[in-house]
Amino acid sequence: MKKATSIIDRIVYAINVLVAVLLIITGILSYMPFQIVSALSVLSLVVPFLFALNILFLVYWGIKLKRQLVLSLVAIVLGYLMFGPFYGLGNNDVPQKESSDLKIMSYNVWGFNKNGWMKEPGVGDSIVQFIKKQDPDILCIQEHARTRHRQLKQYPYRSETPYVKKRTIQAIFSKYPIVNNGSLDLPGTINNIIYADIVFHKDTIRVYNLHLQSFKIRPSADNFSDGEKSERTYKRLVHTFSKQLEQAEIFREHFENSPYTNIACGDFNNTQFSNIYKIVKGDLQDTFLEKGKGFGRTYDFWKIPLRIDYILADSEFEVLSHQNFDDRLSDHYPIMATLRFSSHE
Repeated sequence: MKKATSIIDRIVYAINVLVAVLLIITGILSYMPFQIVSALSVLSLVVPFLFALNILFLVYWGIKLKRQLVLSLVAIVLGYLMFGPFYGLGNNDVPQKESSDLKIMSYNVWGFNKNGWMKEPGVGDSIVQFIKKQDPDILCIQEHARTRHRQLKQYPYRSETPYVKKRTIQAIFSKYPIVNNGSLDLPGTINNIIYADIVFHKDTIRVYNLHLQSFKIRPSADNFSDGEKSERTYKRLVHTFSKQLEQAEIFREHFENSPYTNIACGDFNNTQFSNIYKIVKGDLQDTFLEKGKGFGRTYDFWKIPLRIDYILADSEFEVLSHQNFDDRLSDHYPIMATLRFSSHE
């Protein structure tokens, strides 16, 4: 009996070593501004599972009072130090708005359901009503539908993806004057990044609206269980990571030359465990990590609460609140943050 138990423990420990090493390697790779091994970049999508498995191994060895628990304990601690928290302990309280405060929303609206992906009637109009109810000062929309601006009259200023090229349409709506705008023409893709320079009281701030390369994978067991489909899915994941990395570097180069205080919003199509996120974020504040609550889900993939939409702000802003909404009107969920511009205090 002891021999059988020993063999089982060896097998468990071998799996434990693999899972712990994968978590640590993924953490190291998230700091690399390039892809060392393309295949390993995909691991950033499963970091929560790697954490969960290491916790299970920690509990397993703890119950058995075995020193093997040290491996997973070290992996969890190192993982936390490399990735940071991914569960928010904030609350949903939104402070009373002052004149120096700025409410900004980011929302991938899926074309306001113009292609009928959601079968409920009037989804596009419901999205408009939701936006009007929340009433952000600045609204960053990904996968916009140009005609919808007619229903958003509370915003006298807007900037959209230019007509000249076939792109998914991004839009920035503002209650404050837009004095300059532009588009980063990402190569070899329909995705896009736009920006707008907005006069906020006596200052000018620059708002970026990002929509990075999409995976174009619908949640389906066949995509990962069927051999041929699984291989195609894997190749698509690797290609997407490569394009996102290129796009993140284009953004970062443009961002470094911005003369203004900056906010970056949008659908990054990747998690906070990736080097793509870290390149875009740089020294910016992630409003969810500052004031968010729970897992911060912005997208459902096989019922997994992924956070792939972000609001990032320069340190000149104080993050007062961050909200994740549960309104299911798109394949993404909207997010909103309240920021206070320190120069106005």
